[in-house]
Formats: sequence, structure tokens, C-alpha cells
Amino acid sequence: MCWKAIVSRQFVEMTRTRIEGLLAAFPKLMNTGKQHTFVETESVRYVYQPMEKLYMVLITTKNSNILEDLETLRLFSRVIPEYCRALEENEISEHCFDLIFAFDEIVALGYRENVNLAQIRTFTEMDSHEEKVFRAVRETQEREAKAEMRRKAKELQQARRDAERHGKKAPGFGGFGSSAVSGGVTAMITETIIETEKPKVAPAPARPSGPSKALKLGAKGKEVDNFVDKLKSEGENIITSVGKRSAEAAKVLTPPINTESVHMKIEEKISLTCGRDGGLQNMELHGMIMLHISDEKFARIRLHVENEDKRGVQLQTHPNVDKKLFTTESQIGLKNPEKSFPINSDVGVLKWRLQTTEESFIPLTINCWPSESGNSCDVNIEYELQEESLELNDVIITIPLPSGVGAPVIGEIDGEYRHDSRRNLLEWCLPVIDAKNKSGSLEFSIAGQPNDFFPVHVSFISKKNYCNIQVTKVTQVDGNSPVRFSTETTFLVDKYEIL
Repeated sequence: MCWKAIVSRQFVEMTRTRIEGLLAAFPKLMNTGKQHTFVETESVRYVYQPMEKLYMVLITTKNSNILEDLETLRLFSRVIPEYCRALEENEISEHCFDLIFAFDEIVALGYRENVNLAQIRTFTEMDSHEEKVFRAVRETQEREAKAEMRRKAKELQQARRDAERHGKKAPGFGGFGSSAVSGGVTAMITETIIETEKPKVAPAPARPSGPSKALKLGAKGKEVDNFVDKLKSEGENIITSVGKRSAEAAKVLTPPINTESVHMKIEEKISLTCGRDGGLQNMELHGMIMLHISDEKFARIRLHVENEDKRGVQLQTHPNVDKKLFTTESQIGLKNPEKSFPINSDVGVLKWRLQTTEESFIPLTINCWPSESGNSCDVNIEYELQEESLELNDVIITIPLPSGVGAPVIGEIDGEYRHDSRRNLLEWCLPVIDAKNKSGSLEFSIAGQPNDFFPVHVSFISKKNYCNIQVTKVTQVDGNSPVRFSTETTFLVDKYEIL
């Protein structure tokens, strides 16, 4: 009788010679006259299970738990029918990689994973929700394009027939007659349809585990339409140009590429809490200037700071900075002029803090006004930029929604929106809010109570800081000669909510 291994998978580090020797010894040790499903040598244990003309063999150490080995072997053997229609050599060889991937879900690094057959099936399918959405949208777009081309072709053919009926020439383009236009359009439509026509995919062999819910490439158009409609009913906002706003925001907020040897980062973070009926409960802003010097010859410098803030911001310099020099001349320099700033490290030299309950200090006001209307709620929400010197980018206003009531019905909207049905959130997305685009509104309807739409959260990023504190000039300590420098300014949100 001839014995050979069809599929082999090792889960611990072993040489090929060692594996081949163990497999070659198994047929000699196995006694078919007994009912035992394991056999042991001095070093290893063979646990096996007959499968028609084949054997499933698990080789472990003698120290392993034989009951666990038997349960693992049983799960290995149950995986085979999931991928193979018959327990034959050619069928197993054809699906060897599928089997290996499934085996890797059962054992990892030599230890049994706590998984069942259904989990293995889910893990190996690698079903992607985003891929299904993408494929459904793409197929819908292709089908709509074909329908539009056929409609245009019918219109042109009808126009040609009407012109011939009245004894006139068919409408042409670019000075061509009816025959040239008709022939050109027909060729275009035929070529386009041939290019977009997708090859038919042969159906995969049926699996005993039942029908899969994954989207199939050969699905009919009606099924794709139903899938897209189902996604929309669950709240998915299908947008074809999703990357446009992100690309624009990334372009606007790209930090300076060419930084000078003296580079400063000016960063502010705001934490703000407002009441839904108006009134600022608390607003706290923290800012800092970070100095980074990459060239040792510019280590002994002074920063000239211009502070035009009139809100009563509290300033504080680093302990090693000459406080008197900063107070009298608005310059940041070391107490000992002979010393140098650290090289190739970010050093905080000045920080400030603003805490207030003054409503006029709110940079961006949000007014959310839900009103009950029968079994639903009409929500009107608007924003207004109070600090017109700011330019806020990538603004996202997040409104919570009641769970289990479906997607909101959007009325008027400035900007775009995204509905997250899993987290029950409506995200109002605005690429830019500035003096030219200082206000906007959103209206939508959904079942719920007014309290369901709070707290509202806001996030944004800006290249202009809130407190007008800037470094205008950098000079050498010796000779007071000017030094080239670069500045990177960022205004971020730590917390911004309307309760």
C-alpha cells in the first residue's frame, strides 16, 4: 500500500527532514486491527481519524492533553467537507490553500484557539462591508450609464426618423450630416457597452453549510439595487466623491514642508461647554510656543513676541527664560545670555491660558432647536462664526440620534452629512468656515424626543490661533542680527459640546 501526505501544516518550528521522518513512520506504527485512534512512540503521539480512503493525522508531544488533541482533530476533520465536495485526493489538492487557512484559525503557535466551525467560516470568508458597498455602488453606476446611453441613442434615432418624415436633415454636430452622426453614435454606444460588459463568473461549488450572505459578483441588477436601497434605509449615505473634502482639507492643513533651522510650533487647544438654551458654562484655552533649533550656530537667539490679545489671557514663560526681558521688551531669551537653547528638541518657551464664561468669547456658536411634530421631531441646527479672524477647517458637528428609528430625512443643508447607523450619529461636515462662510443651517426630521439630540459635539482644526500671539522676529544675541525662522500654527479642539 502506498502512503503519502496530501496537505501538511506545521505549527511549531521543525525541519523538513524531521517532518518527513515522522510521517513515514506513521503507517508502520498504526495497527488497523484495533479501535484505538492514537499511537505513541518515545517522543511523539499520533492522533488520527479515518476518513474513507484518507487519514487525518495530528502529531503532538506525549505531554499534551489527549482529550484536547482528540477534540482538535475532530474540528480539523469537520473543516474538510466545508471546502471539498468529496474526500478524494484531487479535491483536497485543489482546495489545499483554503484548508491551510482554516487550519491556521484552529491552531496558532502550537496552541489550540477557542473557535468553532461557524467562527472559522466567518474568519476565512473575510467578508468586507466596505467592499460590498463599493461593488454595489459601482455596478449601479455602470447600469445607470448603460441605461442613459440607450436612452440617448433612442432620442437620436427618433430625431432622425422625425427629420426624415418631414423631409429635413437629421440634426448634426460639428457640420456632419445625419448619416455621419447616426453611424458615429452607434459605434460609440456599441463600444462602450462592450467595454463595460462584465464577464460571467462560473458559480462556485455549493457548500454544505448553506447559502452565504456575501454579495456575489454575478448577482443580478435587481439584487444590487435592493442591496443599495437596504444600505440607504439603514442610514448609509452613499456618496461617490467621498475623498474630495478630505483631500481639500489635507491640502489646506498641510504643514510647511521646508522648515528653517529655527522653527516654532504655536499650538492652542480649546475646551468649551455650552447650554442648549444658550449661555457659556465654561471655556478654557491653553496655548504654547515650542521652539526647535536644528543648527547650533542659531542656539543663542531671542524671540520677539507680539501680543495683541485683549481678552485677558494669562502668560507664563519657562523658568529658564528671562521674565524681566519678556515683560519689558516682549522678547524671549535665556536668563544667562551666554547659554544656548537645546539643539534638535522641542522646547516650550511660552504658554498661556484663558478661562472665561463670557458668551462673546465663543469662537463658533451652535444653536440646536428640536421641536416635536406628531410622532417625529423636526430639528433645526445652525452655526455662526463669531471670531471672524479665524478660518476653521474640516468642521464636523456631531448630533446624536435615537436608536432603532432609521435614517433621518434631510431637508435643507449647507455642506455634507454622514449618517452613522451603528453609533446612531449624524455628522454634519463643513470643509471651511470663515468670514465669507460664517453661518449655515441644517434641517432634518426623525422620530424621537428633543432630549435625544444632545449633547452636540464639534471638532475642527485651524491654521490661525485664537489668541493673537505671534513671533514676529528672531535675532541673534550677539550683534542683534535677524535670523530666518518658520512658524507652524495649529488651533485644535480638546472638547467642544452643547449639553
